[in-house]
Amino acid sequence: MLRLRDLREDKDMTQEQIAKLLNVTQAAYSLYELEKRGIDYELLIKLAKFYNTSIDYIVGITNEIKPYPPIKK
Repeated sequence: MLRLRDLREDKDMTQEQIAKLLNVTQAAYSLYELEKRGIDYELLIKLAKFYNTSIDYIVGITNEIKPYPPIKK
């Protein structure tokens, strides 16, 4: 259960806008939202940073939208 569509709509953005952010086509992004194509972890990282959430939230593992604290170097 990916939450890509909900997150995108909460930001009032189009699939085309998010696809440009990820450097993919709108058609490819649409398949991610429909869960008809697997999404690369690097794209998930970009989306989690963009939406200020965790990958776990995006993929439906948790209902906690707040991101994890960053790793201290």
